[in-house]
Amino acid sequence: MESNKIQIATFTQLRNNAKYYFDAVENGEIVIIKRHGKKIAEIKPANDDDTNHSWRNPALRLVIKGSALSRTILEDRKKSTK
Repeated sequence: MESNKIQIATFTQLRNNAKYYFDAVENGEIVIIKRHGKKIAEIKPANDDDTNHSWRNPALRLVIKGSALSRTILEDRKKSTK
C-alpha cells in the first residue's frame, strides 16, 4: 500500500475532486495542496500510532480552595430575595 508517490493540487482542485485525492491518500500517496502558488497543506496516510489523540484524554480539573462558585451564587440569590 505504501507508494511514495506525490501529487500536487490547488485548493480549488482539492475542493472539486476531494474523493479522487483522498482515494490517492488511502492508496499511500501524499497530496500537497497549494493556494496562490504557496504550499498550505500536506495530506498523507495516517500511521497506525496516530490513534492517541490528545482531545480524547480527560481534561485537568481545576480545584480552588473555598466555596464553589455555584454555591456562592445560590446563597447570594437566597439572601437577596429575603
